[in-house]
Amino acid sequence: MNDDARSISTDTAELAARLEHTDELLRRMLVEVARSPSTHAIFVDAGYVHASAGLLVAGTEDRRACDLDAGGLIEALIDTARGVFGDSRLLRVYWYDGARRRVHTPEQQAIAELPDVKVRLGNLNANNQQKGVDSLIRGDLESLARHRAISDAALVGGDEDLVPAVEAAQGYGVRVHLWGIEAAEGRNQADPLCWEADSRRVLDADFCRPYVSRRPVTTLETEGPPPSREEVRTTGARIAAAWAAERDAAELSALLPGHPYLPGPVDQELLVEAERLLGSSLRGQGMLRRALRDGFWGSLQSAL
Repeated sequence: MNDDARSISTDTAELAARLEHTDELLRRMLVEVARSPSTHAIFVDAGYVHASAGLLVAGTEDRRACDLDAGGLIEALIDTARGVFGDSRLLRVYWYDGARRRVHTPEQQAIAELPDVKVRLGNLNANNQQKGVDSLIRGDLESLARHRAISDAALVGGDEDLVPAVEAAQGYGVRVHLWGIEAAEGRNQADPLCWEADSRRVLDADFCRPYVSRRPVTTLETEGPPPSREEVRTTGARIAAAWAAERDAAELSALLPGHPYLPGPVDQELLVEAERLLGSSLRGQGMLRRALRDGFWGSLQSAL
């Protein structure tokens, strides 16, 4: 055998050895992947849960009228996912909610301290509506999917604006499972969202009942004469000053077109706080209620 032939034979042997080594590495990798459990995460729109579970169990969508045992509910969701996803391991639970200037409330702080839970906050506008939550969900879903951090996502929500989040995650191969609260009436999840999900699951009243309770209605006993109109007006202005200090100019300006009326949630908040400060009930006191709103509006307009 001449030198050229020997060189070719040596090169071929070395190439074959390298291929053999590469095949062995691939086999080991496939075995390791097969042994590694898949991973899932749970994404919870807290606003949807408060409204849907509150209406189903307590008959009201007003979260101020209900107490939610978020810790107990999260544990129940984790247990449900454990049964649904089999050998898959939990990455974490993402809890999406709104807060003024994205500053955690005491309730949200307590949730954030739970193991395997991450609280993500959008903002609240002047009407106590969540803003920016859908984009947070999409960002997390898409990022985790792109980095292959999860294989399955359980999404607890119902807003049609979540459709892009589902599509983004599915584009990277993640299966998105839509979980909803049983509707007290009609439907509480948008059809396009239901159509896009890979599967659907309904959490019924028996599932939700242990974690939702109606707050007791307290009535204020009035001792002595009712407060004067001027006292009530001053109280409304005082509440408005504190209320305005927690909001930006855009949120305050959003209320002006509705003058002299206030959005329902804001009006209810004003009434409850005024009764607390005055130590007297204003229910059924139409003239005093108008004085309260007048004081609120006067202070609010002077702040702009």
